[in-house]
Amino acid sequence: MNLLNVFSRVPEAPSFGDRPLICFSHLRWDFVLQRPQHLMRRFSAERQVLFFEEFIPTDHHLAYLEIHPFEGTRVKSIRPRIPHCWTEEDREAALRSLLDDVIQLMGIRQPVLWFYTPMMFSFARHVDASAVIYDCMDELANFKFAPPRIKELESALIARADAVFTGGYSLYEAKKRYHDNIHPFPSSVDAPHFRAARSGLSEPADQATIPGPKLGFCGVIDERLDLDLIRSVAALKPNLAFVFLGPVIKISPDELPRANNIHYLGQKAYSDLPAYLSSWDAALMPFALNEATQYISPTKTPEYLAAGRPVISTRIFDVDRSYGSVPGVFIADDAKGFVEACEAALEMKSSSSAWLKDVDALLALSSWDDTFHSMKLLVEEALDRKNRAAAPPRKFRVKKGGSAYDYVIVGAGFAGSVLTERLAADAGKRVLICDRRSHVGGNAHDYYNDDGILVHRYGPHIFHTNSEEIFDYLSRFTAWRPYEHRVLAQVGDQRLPIPINRTTLNRLYGLDLSDDAAAERFLGDRAEPCHPIRTSRDVVVSQVGTELYRVFFEGYTRKQWGLDPADLDKSVTARVPTRTNIDDRYFLDRFQVMPLHGYTPMFERMLDHDNITVMLGTDYADIRGQGLAPHTIFTGPIDEYYNYRFGQLPYRSLEFVHETHDVRRFLPVGVVNYPSEDVPYTRVTEYKHLTGQVHAKTSISYEFSRPDGDPYYPIPRPENQILYKQYEALARQLDQVTFVGRLGTYKYYNMDQVIGQALATYKRLRLRHGVTDPIIGGVYG
Repeated sequence: MNLLNVFSRVPEAPSFGDRPLICFSHLRWDFVLQRPQHLMRRFSAERQVLFFEEFIPTDHHLAYLEIHPFEGTRVKSIRPRIPHCWTEEDREAALRSLLDDVIQLMGIRQPVLWFYTPMMFSFARHVDASAVIYDCMDELANFKFAPPRIKELESALIARADAVFTGGYSLYEAKKRYHDNIHPFPSSVDAPHFRAARSGLSEPADQATIPGPKLGFCGVIDERLDLDLIRSVAALKPNLAFVFLGPVIKISPDELPRANNIHYLGQKAYSDLPAYLSSWDAALMPFALNEATQYISPTKTPEYLAAGRPVISTRIFDVDRSYGSVPGVFIADDAKGFVEACEAALEMKSSSSAWLKDVDALLALSSWDDTFHSMKLLVEEALDRKNRAAAPPRKFRVKKGGSAYDYVIVGAGFAGSVLTERLAADAGKRVLICDRRSHVGGNAHDYYNDDGILVHRYGPHIFHTNSEEIFDYLSRFTAWRPYEHRVLAQVGDQRLPIPINRTTLNRLYGLDLSDDAAAERFLGDRAEPCHPIRTSRDVVVSQVGTELYRVFFEGYTRKQWGLDPADLDKSVTARVPTRTNIDDRYFLDRFQVMPLHGYTPMFERMLDHDNITVMLGTDYADIRGQGLAPHTIFTGPIDEYYNYRFGQLPYRSLEFVHETHDVRRFLPVGVVNYPSEDVPYTRVTEYKHLTGQVHAKTSISYEFSRPDGDPYYPIPRPENQILYKQYEALARQLDQVTFVGRLGTYKYYNMDQVIGQALATYKRLRLRHGVTDPIIGGVYG
């Protein structure tokens, strides 16, 4: 299932309704069909969209507007006309006034402002906007003839923006430290449109007369192309025809390489491109490696592939990162390599089309529809966050008093809260839930600190699961924001992706492992088979060898558990995989999200029911003997329930030191691990990565593992399991008590596993206690 569809069906998801949208673009609507046109066309299907273009100099003595509707879309293009002799100050004032006129005449209130160029922010920053979005498609400051004020205005725009999107990963890496809510959106593709080229369309007349195998380029011909490379390759391969489609911009036609086998056919309509591509044998991306191309993520890559054409490109970072290992994409570093890549591409094109199967699977994840829906969700989130910030905080009602209950539940974390909600709302039972802490949510509790930053009091909690049922259940109590967790490990002066992947290996050893097979061979050569695998050390050494084990695992595990990995069960390090690709996500689960408004409001909604009484700051020992209910569900430590009859079960505790810094960004990712034993803490977390909160300051926490304190992690050793089994045997003798959760069953669970266990326990309780009430909308009925 597409995760975006799941988000869209959540009933609590905020909506940006029919708010009008004003898009400020440096590109004319009818010049070339690019990202702005693909997205704004989709937005216009559900709201008013004005496409405000750059001004056009005029000989007229007054400033005025042209409004252009376009057939097949509801978008209206707004084209300001400004006298060419006016000063910049006069021009800015006129544009501000013209924008105000448009807003007033069209009855627009609190529009969403969407910027493709920072230059237009100078005259639009005063508008009362419901949200400001900066879609940084390109690094315009690096383009030829870039306005001198563009960087200054970009800084102001980013400071005002509620969300920032980038046109690729390299641009995201360059700008992510400047904004809290920034997301990479590399080039998407209208695959069905370009796939028509595979069916052998009639070749347009101006191209049909060109002899020889054809290798083509379509797009703007400007300073981003390596003209010397084109000239050299054409000279080295006179038997090949090199076709260029597109307008010549910012460079003189006299600068273009000229030869009998180089053909410039001019700009073509988007609708005609498949017919031209249909007769190409391969497609070209001969980009120069300069400032203008440093951060580009060419839309041409997926378009060429959708057309079924092999692609030959220079080593553009985003092309290499996203497509370097894709069949049919050839990366070259010089003219000789480019010629060799052309020959390989021609051979592939003529031999088989089997390579297109993998290509199509990749392109299925890159549609403009998916990009549009993802961006729309993030705009909705930004709007909702602003609305909530303006609204008074919601107070959680703690109920007191009442007569006897059907259940007493101890602990208001995930296990206790889920069972409380199900028994009260689904089975109609009266439930008392108590917690010795002063809040709900257990270790997942979050709150706004004194600076107004949302932080997790007990360390980072990232929700991820492969269970649609668990995701659907929690979706009753929260809307979501997408979040893919990434972690770096501090190794010397480098920060390397963890889990170990191909990037980790290349950076650590100065290698150039180019594909999964090479990385697999590298790790295989270092792996030290262990038979049988019993301990955490055995797991890691058998996969990656002693050296990587010591760099990434040994010290971290000793700090975290107070034990050597050789003394811990294999389950501890088996949780962290090793990869041979460049996927740097920490989790690979189907659903990776964070509660849109935080965990605590989710728990508050879960427990807000007339059948539920919540007692916070209440130790179970204080109410244990009062006979409040015939059945108790205990989520605390099982040995505590039995007054440590057989001795205390060993746990590891955690201590968190929270700090707020007067900077917008502190870390490049949400969490940085510190494997070295020379560093006392195990990791540092920056919470704004997790929450997406936009704030001028940022909050972090240092995490220290301790032998004493609140129990967090059961220590997985054989003797501890033997001790737990003694308590478990006692529990089985009691029908009136059920033990659930990490501490109640002395087992390390992820959050989703705790929820799954709680829901499964609820089903068993219904059967055991004869709960026959109909299950109303229950996914576990």
